[in-house]
Amino acid sequence: MKFTKMHGIGNDFVVINGLTEPISEEDYAAISRRLCDRKFGIGGDGIILVLPSKQADYKMRMFNPDGSEAEMCGNGIRVFAKYLYDRQMISEPGLKVETRAGVKALKLTIKKSEVESVRVDMGVPQLNRSDLEMTGDDGPVISETLKAEGRKFEITGVSMGNPHVVIFEDNLETLPLQRYGFAIETHKSFPRRTNVHFVKVVSQSEIVVRTWERGAGETLACGTGACACVVACVLNNKTGRSVEVHLPGGDLRIEWLGDDKVMMTGPAAEVFEGEIKL
Repeated sequence: MKFTKMHGIGNDFVVINGLTEPISEEDYAAISRRLCDRKFGIGGDGIILVLPSKQADYKMRMFNPDGSEAEMCGNGIRVFAKYLYDRQMISEPGLKVETRAGVKALKLTIKKSEVESVRVDMGVPQLNRSDLEMTGDDGPVISETLKAEGRKFEITGVSMGNPHVVIFEDNLETLPLQRYGFAIETHKSFPRRTNVHFVKVVSQSEIVVRTWERGAGETLACGTGACACVVACVLNNKTGRSVEVHLPGGDLRIEWLGDDKVMMTGPAAEVFEGEIKL
């Protein structure tokens, strides 16, 4: 099977063209577990499948290293767009991509025939507890106390098609992310688990984020998570609506517009192509 290794600011993926490499849907989870293994496979934060769509230009499906499927992946969809453009599967700088979180509109910035960045309409954030698939009475989750690992956390919940918990934390460098991230991801309040982000506010237009992703663990970046963090910052009066988000793997520009839509802009890169025997 042929594949392409790509990343969006360090969030790395194994991209498979499902149009030329047909795989049974029942095998997606097992293939993701195998290929994402960094010791015995290719290594990655997930696999991305390029598939046909009846309602958009193409369909993207993304599976985590544990075999679970993500509703949406912000860094992954930028990678997806670059993959299509570089292989002349699209000719225009605009396209629509079907995801489990709905159809997303993308615009590519091209310089000297190279994809410099991709701007994605991430849609309107959902703020109710039910959108997070969180237990308890429905309604917004803003600065709500959650107990885990012997500590009280003030959490804000945002769904960008997938669930996110945002926590403001000044000491990101010494934070035991694996301990706290896993405990909150698997907390009983989240029967289907959740993504977890710790945010340090630098200014009204700048934040730093560390991420623990559901089904993947600590990653260098999370696109939907960066969007959720900015929404949470606005809801808690921490920043404005246009914010530079610094993640371990690089930076994203996130804007929460007046029409409530969140726009994400960032790069994508190809690392290498290869072939692996399944």
